[in-house]
Amino acid sequence: MSRTARLFDLLQLLRRHRRPVVAAALAEELGVSKRTVYRDIETLTELGAPISGEAGVGFFLRPGFLVPPLMFTEEELEALALGGRWLAQQGDAALASAALDALAKIAAVLPRSLSARLEGSALMTAKPGATAAGAVDASVFRGAIRRERKMRLGYADENGRSSQRVVWPIALVFFESTRVVVAFCELRKDFRHFRVDRVTGAEVLDAGYPESRAVLAERWKAQDETSGRRARRGARSNADTSLSALPNRAR
Repeated sequence: MSRTARLFDLLQLLRRHRRPVVAAALAEELGVSKRTVYRDIETLTELGAPISGEAGVGFFLRPGFLVPPLMFTEEELEALALGGRWLAQQGDAALASAALDALAKIAAVLPRSLSARLEGSALMTAKPGATAAGAVDASVFRGAIRRERKMRLGYADENGRSSQRVVWPIALVFFESTRVVVAFCELRKDFRHFRVDRVTGAEVLDAGYPESRAVLAERWKAQDETSGRRARRGARSNADTSLSALPNRAR
C-alpha cells in the first residue's frame, strides 16, 4: 500500500469513529505500527486535516472536514451493489426507489470501467419471501424517526389484544419477513419493539422527544446488550433466542 493510500485510509478510519480512537487500534486496522500511525497523524495535521487528541487518549477528526472521494475499491463497489439491491427488494416503495437512484448516481460519476463493475457485480440477493403486510407504510416511521417526533400507535399484540401507545421511535429494523420499530413506550415506561405488521394505526405527533434520538439509542443498545446476554445464558438449555423470545420485546 502506498503512503498516500494509507493516509487516506487513516482519514477514513477517523471519520468512521465518533469518539477518540487510540493509536494501537488504528495501527491494528491499518496493519502498521503505532509509530507509523503517530507519524501519519502528524503529516495529516501539517496538511490541514483537523485531527485532535493525543497519545494514550486517542485521536478524532473534528466535524466539518470533508475528505475528497477517491476511487472505490472492488470490495466497496460490491458492498454498494449488494446493499442497494437488497434495499431495492426489501425496502418500502420510497426506500427501494432511493436505493436504485443512489446506485445510479454513483455509477454516473465513476469511470466507465468501475461503473461497469458496479452494475455487473456478481453478488446477488435472493428473491425475498413475503413480507408481512401492515396497515401503516414503513416510510411513516422513517419520517418520524428523522424528525425525532413522538407517535401515537394502535397496536395488536401476538394474542390479538389491542392497545393505544404513545412512543418515541428511534430505529427501524429490517428482518426478512417483517419490520420492527424500536421505540420508548410511554405506557410501559421502557423500550419496546413493535412489529410494523401489528400496527393498526399511526399518527405522527407535533411533540418531539424529551431527549435526542442519539441518547435514546445508546440507552436502548446498552439495555438490549444486557438482555441479550441473559437470553444467551438461557439459550444453552432452550436454544431459542429469536426476537420473540427476548425480554422487553413488543407483545
